[in-house]
Amino acid sequence: MPTDLEQARTLPVAAIGTVLALATCTKPVATLASTATSLGSGPEGHARDGDLMTASGIGHRLSIQERLYPSLPCFGCGPSNTKGLQLRSYPGDGVVTAAFMPWPEHDNGLGYLNGGIISTVLDCHSAAAVMVEAERHGWPPLPGAALPYVTAGLDVRYLRPCPLHDRTELRAVVTAVDEAQMTAEAELVWDGKIRATATAHWKRWRPR
Repeated sequence: MPTDLEQARTLPVAAIGTVLALATCTKPVATLASTATSLGSGPEGHARDGDLMTASGIGHRLSIQERLYPSLPCFGCGPSNTKGLQLRSYPGDGVVTAAFMPWPEHDNGLGYLNGGIISTVLDCHSAAAVMVEAERHGWPPLPGAALPYVTAGLDVRYLRPCPLHDRTELRAVVTAVDEAQMTAEAELVWDGKIRATATAHWKRWRPR
């Protein structure tokens, strides 16, 4: 039986909001309250929970990062870090997706995407899947913690070189769920082929 990720490879990945976010590369202009929202899309032409109507009337769908932790300064996915990658992930039909456009500075020295950047976006994208799952189960951050979960381990596999000058796709699913810890599988895809995968282990953040 195909896995969730194998089934997801046939799905369209980039939402309009993702493309707009990557094209503008600007700091998010607004956020909504971090309340539980539907993970599905609403009827065509209608606003959904997590959507924002701008002054121009163009709908901008808030990413998971913008909605759940808008002030996070994380280099990979923090909406408030204007010098960071500002990865924006979106929930879909059983899979969390994102689009990532590398910068020229992300060169590995051979004209391909640097492995450290690949690890960063896989880690951060798996985080989005885990945070949505935590929200769904009603597991908010514990007192003194900025996030409900933190990365406890990341096993990255580099399968093929990833181009530096083309947009790539990210997909992630949560494969094991428990309040104490979660496991997520993430992959980086370009030209229909998986370039790298990661198994991310996340544990409940319990400040000491």
